[in-house]
Amino acid sequence: MNLKKIVLAVVLIVVVWSIISLEKTKVSPLSSLVTPTLESSLPKASQPAFKDGKYPLAPELTGIVGYINTNNSLKIADLRGKVVLVDFWTYSCINCIRTLPYLISWYEKYHDNGLVIIGVHTPEFEFEKERDNVVSATKRYNITYPVVQDNNYGTWNAFKNRYWPRKYLIDKEGYIRFDHIGEGRYEETEKQIQELLGEMNVDVADTILTPEKIEEKMALTAETYTGYELMFPRGQNSGNDEGVRADRTFQYVLPKSLPEDTFTLEGLWSSGKEQLASKGESSLYFNYLAKSINVVAAKEELSVTVEILLDGKSLNKENAGSDITFVDGRSFLIVTEPRLYNLVEGEYGRYTITLKTTEGLLINAFTFG
Repeated sequence: MNLKKIVLAVVLIVVVWSIISLEKTKVSPLSSLVTPTLESSLPKASQPAFKDGKYPLAPELTGIVGYINTNNSLKIADLRGKVVLVDFWTYSCINCIRTLPYLISWYEKYHDNGLVIIGVHTPEFEFEKERDNVVSATKRYNITYPVVQDNNYGTWNAFKNRYWPRKYLIDKEGYIRFDHIGEGRYEETEKQIQELLGEMNVDVADTILTPEKIEEKMALTAETYTGYELMFPRGQNSGNDEGVRADRTFQYVLPKSLPEDTFTLEGLWSSGKEQLASKGESSLYFNYLAKSINVVAAKEELSVTVEILLDGKSLNKENAGSDITFVDGRSFLIVTEPRLYNLVEGEYGRYTITLKTTEGLLINAFTFG
């Protein structure tokens, strides 16, 4: 018994001595790698999160799945020394579309002076994720500056953004110095561009500002979605007595009167998360208040021809939107690709527009101006 205790004590002493010896001779993994040469190549301390205690450091482009008018090495961090305008947009958004002429003008005027514009295309609808659709939109609107596809909202979330359109201006050191939600404030934005370019010793102070189109504020029918996942949370629904039947193909009956500022269905329609789909000879009526009305529409397979009536009559040259086609005095919309179509451009007032279609029309939303 005593012998066993002695042996155990000896073993314990040996183990403790071994641990102490190892601790004395152990070399730090970092110290074994760092040499005077390597130490100078280690990353330096990152930039402060804020400039002057109020301007945040711009996040990086994150989760980008496609690059248009640029290569896939585009990074905000590599643009230090330039002024960067990041524009969150999506190609079927009428508010975004109305800002594009200003962006294009700024790019043409200031690109050679150091302005870089990055259009971050973050889609609202599934069809806006398709690269060919986005490329087609950039060509249609004459966009030559870089556009990146943020299909999974990586960059959107990195910027903590929640709106289309939204513009962020980033200075030569990478800090966000100005941002604006929605349309308008174009002159102010351009002045901010000039100021940030001035910090790079670029003299553009005498450059003429792009005139801002000022329109009288009028009451308008609100943007209206037709897919139930986007419509119901906004308190929207059809003007039918039964309302939209989610995930069902349903034969809708036109009520005796059309409620204002909403759409009403007649005929066979199928209701989906993002859109309504016509399933035969069908009609949609919208009692709206505005000068113009647009529809975000697509087709199931082949092109779809839709007859358009305003207050029961065909459109004419004075009130037809830019996407209307006339055949024998009748007005039609031919849907060939998923995008926003301009139906009416007329005098401000309350009207009822009718879309008469066959099977295969997909409708995502209506917007007004």
